Amino acid sequence: MNSLFAFLYLVSAVLFILSLYGLSSPKTSRIGNYFGMSGMALAILTTLCLPQVHNHLLILLALAIGGGIGWFIAKKVKMTSMPQLVAGFHSLVGLAAVLIAATALWMPDSFHILFDGKIKFGSLIEMGLGVVIGAITFTGSIVAFLKLNGNMKSKFTYFKDPQKVAKYSAIALAVVLVGFIAFGSKVLFIVLTLLSFFIGFMLIAPVGGADMPVVVSMLNSYSGWAASGIGFTLGNPLLIITGALVGASGAILSYIMCKAMNRSIFNVIFSSFGEQTSNNNSSEEKEQKPVKQASSEDAAFMMKGASSVIIVPGYGMAVASAQHAVAEMTHMLEKAGVEVKFAIHPVAGRMPGHMNVLLAEANIDYEKVFELEDINGEFRSTDIVFVIGANDVTNPAAKTDKTSPIYGMPILEVSGAKTVFFVKRSMNPGYAGVENELFFYDNTLMIFGDAKKVVEEIVRNL
Repeated sequence: MNSLFAFLYLVSAVLFILSLYGLSSPKTSRIGNYFGMSGMALAILTTLCLPQVHNHLLILLALAIGGGIGWFIAKKVKMTSMPQLVAGFHSLVGLAAVLIAATALWMPDSFHILFDGKIKFGSLIEMGLGVVIGAITFTGSIVAFLKLNGNMKSKFTYFKDPQKVAKYSAIALAVVLVGFIAFGSKVLFIVLTLLSFFIGFMLIAPVGGADMPVVVSMLNSYSGWAASGIGFTLGNPLLIITGALVGASGAILSYIMCKAMNRSIFNVIFSSFGEQTSNNNSSEEKEQKPVKQASSEDAAFMMKGASSVIIVPGYGMAVASAQHAVAEMTHMLEKAGVEVKFAIHPVAGRMPGHMNVLLAEANIDYEKVFELEDINGEFRSTDIVFVIGANDVTNPAAKTDKTSPIYGMPILEVSGAKTVFFVKRSMNPGYAGVENELFFYDNTLMIFGDAKKVVEEIVRNL
């Protein structure tokens, strides 16, 4: 590769780094996207100009087809479907890693990885690790997509003793991987691929709904490492750098989210293995307890007379596409002299930053949006907290019930406010399958109904 191509790849890599830097804040996320798109466009054009790249017509046709599909999906997808879209895209990166590794094994001449008639030892290591990471990413992302899309149970049980199956599968994977690297056998490659597909399914299937944002972030990291592996196989330094950036940023984000949940990544992924479902008597008793109900008119009257209101959005707001109605309610309350803020939990919604994106779409001022650690101390001095479907991240059981699957997770301590309005369709538990103790608190008023319709009714009353 001559110095000009190397320089252009370096510029692309710098643009990708600037893109990540821009995406670290809502204020600069738009320019961050522009940096990323510019870097990708430059990388594609540079690659097309490489002397070893041929069949430009087929490549341009593939780009047109892929770009057209991407454009169509981007125009049609709803914000509520963004998490499963991200999971779906991760699966494609994993599948690409598997296919390129297979192509390199069957056509080593095209990849210049032969030495004395045999595939280089280092290339076999790259292919082996690439296919393992890619296959696990592919099936894991498919499972995440099905869960997020509601086509699969939050916790899917498939074996009587999943711990034993997981242990034997891991041992088998290690043995087959070593065997493939040692002998370069195509049969062992196929076995390694199928075994990795199975492990990807087995890893993600038992993970509970409340942990899915961490899983999506983790799969993002996997897809980056898979892309980096493709880069080694193809001998493309930019792909190696780009994959490493995605892999590292996804891993860091997973760590941040696990820290926010007060859990380790191993606990998130493996805590559901061998977990048994049991009846919770205390939960049955709580179902018999009455809850206080309020109307949209009550909420409008009390919020207009308050001095401070904190709005806590959750997946309920996303499902109802209520963000624009919430923005209108916010503007009306501010005109009435009410101080309005938003509280966002790191794992609210179905993927990292889900709520931030929705609020940005509704033109909510970034200065009004606060993360958990910045706003938790303000709830006790707040007149009213307005919760829209943020179930698990406001559940006091995370602090009080040691048997709860969300125990130990830091929550938004909304119960400390003078009054809590909780908008929800029904009394059903949240995505984690845990009943929210907050529903039965004396200072909580439930408003049942579709979040968008409830907020629009509040606006009319205001």
